[in-house]
Amino acid sequence: MDAVDREILDILRVDSRTSIRDVASRIGLSRATAYARVKRLIDTKVIRGFTIDVDHAALGLGLPAYVHVRIKQNSWKSFRKKAWELDEAAHVALVAGDFDCVILVRARDAEHLRELVLERIQALPEVVATQTVLVFEEHVGPS
Repeated sequence: MDAVDREILDILRVDSRTSIRDVASRIGLSRATAYARVKRLIDTKVIRGFTIDVDHAALGLGLPAYVHVRIKQNSWKSFRKKAWELDEAAHVALVAGDFDCVILVRARDAEHLRELVLERIQALPEVVATQTVLVFEEHVGPS
């Protein structure tokens, strides 16, 4: 990884559909060199995939929240599998601190969030306790 690779990543983070020609011209590389660098970043798994930025509110899931979860000892793998089975789960992480896991969930409204946390997440046998934190505003990247 060098400064040119980082510039390529910065461009693709903003818009993963940017053409190789545009990447090359913005950085001052030939198309062949830009293509080879992007291919190498993919082959070495620095770039693991290309994604889209979804407007969750437009999908009717305008209430994001982080659900902090304390789980029973040695139950991470089974909890993780069940957490990803929740349609509302957008991110699941094992963390250090007062809680063991954090799940980013997206709900329609407060009633949907209440049902998700109190009736489905807390009902999982691995769960000892939860704490829900509402997200008022989200930003990905520096914008």
